[in-house]
Amino acid sequence: MSTKHRPAAVLALAQGRTTGQAATAAGVSGRTVLRWLDDPTFRQDVTDTRTELLHLAVGRLAAGATKAVDALVDALDTEKGQARVQAARTLLDACLSLRESLDLEQRLAAHEADEEARHR
Repeated sequence: MSTKHRPAAVLALAQGRTTGQAATAAGVSGRTVLRWLDDPTFRQDVTDTRTELLHLAVGRLAAGATKAVDALVDALDTEKGQARVQAARTLLDACLSLRESLDLEQRLAAHEADEEARHR
C-alpha cells in the first residue's frame, strides 16, 4: 500500500480518532494502520501533528480570550447589578486561573531545565 494514504491516517490519529476510524479516513485496512503504528517515524508524525493541532487551538483560544476579556471589561462599565457582579467574578476567576497556569508552567520549565542539566 502506498504511503500516500498515511497523512490521512496521521491526521485522524492526531485528532484522537480510533485506528479503525483512521483506517477509514485513509482508505486502508485497520491492519495497515496497526502496521504503520509499529513504525517510529509514523508515530512521531502523529505526535508532531497533534502538537501542531494543539498550537493552532491555543492560538484560537487566545484570540477568543481577548474578545471575552474585552466583553467582560465592557460589562463592568455598562451592565447593572447582578450582570456586572458576574462579569467581575468571571474576570477575577480567569485572572487567578491564569496566574496558577503561569506558575505551573514556570515550575515545569525549571524542572525540565534541571533534568536536562543532570543528563549532561
